[in-house]
Amino acid sequence: MSPLELAETAGTADGAVDGAVDAAVDTDAIVFVDYAPIPGGGGLHLMRRGTDFSIQYGDEELMGSMVRHSEQALATLTHAKLGARPGSGLGDAPGDEGGARVLIGGLGMGFTLGAALAAWGPTASIVVAELVPQVVVWAKGPLAHIFGDSLTDPRVRLEVADVHDVIERAPAGFDAILLDVDNGPDGLIQLANDRLYCNWGLRSAFAALRPSGVLAVWSSYTDEDFFKRLQAAGFVVEEITIEADAYDDEMRYTIWLASKPG
Repeated sequence: MSPLELAETAGTADGAVDGAVDAAVDTDAIVFVDYAPIPGGGGLHLMRRGTDFSIQYGDEELMGSMVRHSEQALATLTHAKLGARPGSGLGDAPGDEGGARVLIGGLGMGFTLGAALAAWGPTASIVVAELVPQVVVWAKGPLAHIFGDSLTDPRVRLEVADVHDVIERAPAGFDAILLDVDNGPDGLIQLANDRLYCNWGLRSAFAALRPSGVLAVWSSYTDEDFFKRLQAAGFVVEEITIEADAYDDEMRYTIWLASKPG
């Protein structure tokens, strides 16, 4: 159940709710905002309840504006993992033109992008690959207040493209690759995304990283087989679990930080 649904349930659970509360719940009913077709089939739904938004795929919530800390952690944990080193964008010396080059797979609601901009220095460059064109339209329209000025930051280049293709064409092109395009390491949104998480897809990510680079993957669940595939591809892997949200203190999200030796 998504945070929007949980919030609605909490507001209507008491049978003695008076008319004023009923009116407030009606005002904040979950409403459909827009539909985004996914290349290759299927689509995403943008939903709203009051001032809160949710991006959903079928019955699955991919992202909600009420809970954002784990998407932000995808960037901040990667930044910390890379550490302050020459040319990393983490405290570059004056005149150093070699800032970090970061790839973010999946625009979502911009929480990972915003955290990356806050973490990396002014010499960094950040490429965001978003497969679904309408998600970019949402970022500049109904979700513009969430994105703020992230998309106009001069460090950012937004590509409407499959992140796999961006990875394939950039050998040794990135210091960090951050993936949040599915709810875990499988092709939920499109079956073609499986190639991001399979053995040869992970080898492609390994090749796209510079020495000591980091591949970071967000997931709503843990996956021992994926952990082993990361290791088999040559990565040194750290698995981090993060509390999902305030509605379920037993639910955890997972972030894998896979470092390329160098």
